[in-house]
Amino acid sequence: MPPLAGLKVLELARVLAGPWCGMTLADLGADVIKVEPPEGDDTRGYGPPFLERGIGDGREDSPASGMSAYFASCNRGKRSIVLDLRNPETRPVLEALICDSDVLIENFRTGTAESLALDAASLHALNPRLIVCSISGYGRSGPGAQRPGYDFAIQAESGLMSITGPADGPASKVGVATADITTGLNATVAILAALHRRARTGAGEHIEIALFDSQVQALANVAASALFTCQEAQRHGNAHPSIVPYQTFRARDGEFALACASDRLWRKLCTLIARPAWIDDPRCADNAARVRHRDWLIPELAHCFAHDTVAAWLERFDAEGIPAAPVNGVHAALHGDIATARGLRTEIDGVPMVTSPLRFGGVPAMAEKRPPGLGEHQGEIIDQMRQDQR
Repeated sequence: MPPLAGLKVLELARVLAGPWCGMTLADLGADVIKVEPPEGDDTRGYGPPFLERGIGDGREDSPASGMSAYFASCNRGKRSIVLDLRNPETRPVLEALICDSDVLIENFRTGTAESLALDAASLHALNPRLIVCSISGYGRSGPGAQRPGYDFAIQAESGLMSITGPADGPASKVGVATADITTGLNATVAILAALHRRARTGAGEHIEIALFDSQVQALANVAASALFTCQEAQRHGNAHPSIVPYQTFRARDGEFALACASDRLWRKLCTLIARPAWIDDPRCADNAARVRHRDWLIPELAHCFAHDTVAAWLERFDAEGIPAAPVNGVHAALHGDIATARGLRTEIDGVPMVTSPLRFGGVPAMAEKRPPGLGEHQGEIIDQMRQDQR
């Protein structure tokens, strides 16, 4: 039985952070009902690519036909119902769902929940045991409270873009919506903690998670270094500000990543590349020295690596236990030996997806239902709700 079997989650969230949290809970066994506006979650229109018609379920009329890859990436395992939250006629259905839920996830703009009587106080008046998780861009208080929160803007304002990209080039966003994903995972952790406390106290909880807060915290060692030095963090491209060598290098036929993250590994590397004198050279004998002298050391290493192929170097590194890897494309990574052996690709009713990384007893914790069509479970959910009320 999945860890969260029997848990009921109501998702009043759109785009990525909230839906990512909802999908994670669904993968862990929760029954997640996704409430969508009549036009559907924004991500239903984020494309191409869209699933080719006639592929999903093998039928032209399948709810999966025409589904966007973006929507599919964060809505597995849910049931969909369409409700216009501003229409008073939908209120009885919505309140019945709230009363029957353990968790509610919302990412309304600040003030919208109050205007809909869906703020934490109103929700707890209906269901005192409800765990309410409010996700926003900049928090429900402070100077950014009224601003919309989108990952790209958060990456820019949090400082993430300033440390991403070539050292001599412009600031760059990360290639995936990392602020949204981190926020969704933080929301999941907080919800699980609140459920644990509710098991002791019987009381509900109001959780507040902000994209900006999550991304600032996720700057990790870079943020800590800025606090230590009171200086602006610098962009290092594929290199590391505090570890050398820890970056990509070009071989004769392509690039590889080398993660020499300890002095022990450095000594192994020196022996491997026939530079034993570097082991005791004061310019590179320890990591701090290598960081200070990177402008000398990195070109020297680049010269060593340029004469042979990526495959040859990776084979040598692997034999010595030195962490290194090819620089793969996404398609190559998804279809490579490791992803294949780990079972990281799956397909449910014609919808290809990445498998959940959460494993229990070696088995991925993953919902068995594909992402839903818009309003696909409308009748099922309402019928079930009516039966529960009898």
